[in-house]
Parts: sequence; C-alpha cells; structure tokens
Amino acid sequence: MPTVKELFDNMPSTFQKEAAVGMNVVYQFDITGEGGAKYHAAITDGELSVIEGQHEDPSITITMTAQDYIDLSTDKLNGQMAFMTGKLKIKGDLSLAMKMPKIFKR
Repeated sequence: MPTVKELFDNMPSTFQKEAAVGMNVVYQFDITGEGGAKYHAAITDGELSVIEGQHEDPSITITMTAQDYIDLSTDKLNGQMAFMTGKLKIKGDLSLAMKMPKIFKR
C-alpha cells in the first residue's frame, strides 16, 4: 500500500502532458489525518510541478483523509461515490476535478 507522500512523489510519472496543454491551473490537495499533508500540483501549459505545502491561490482544493486518498488513487474507492458520500470535498472549479482522470493516468 503506497503512502500519500509516495503517491505525490509518483504523480509526475502519471501526468499526461498532452491532456494538459493550454491549462494554467493549480490543484491543491489537503490530505488530512495520519499520514496526510498538503500538496499542490501546478499545471502550466502542459508542464507539471508538484510541491508539498499550501498554494496561495489554488484553482481547486480537494480535501480527503489520507486513507481515502490512498484508496481513491489505488482504485479501491470510486471518485463519484466518494464525492457523493462526503469522503471527497471540492472547493473551487468542479470541472477541474472531472478532468483529473484524463490528466493523470492510474
């Protein structure tokens, strides 16, 4: 089972550059509970940088517990179901959350 840190460290290898050309957004991840941390993924015209910490002006903020984030990232938890049951909270541009499966392969 990967850790939250390992998942974020691995995020660049899952990035689909061609799906993000023209995008200029920041995904903020607030991962709570044991093993959690704050990370942000900045996409600038098809280029990705993943940084630990809080971004000052994210386009979208995704909040989940560490275990739920791990489960979502390893296909043990469905994203739509997590959102509908309150395990996944989104603040900001909801359409950006819906683009994530195209931008990041599993």
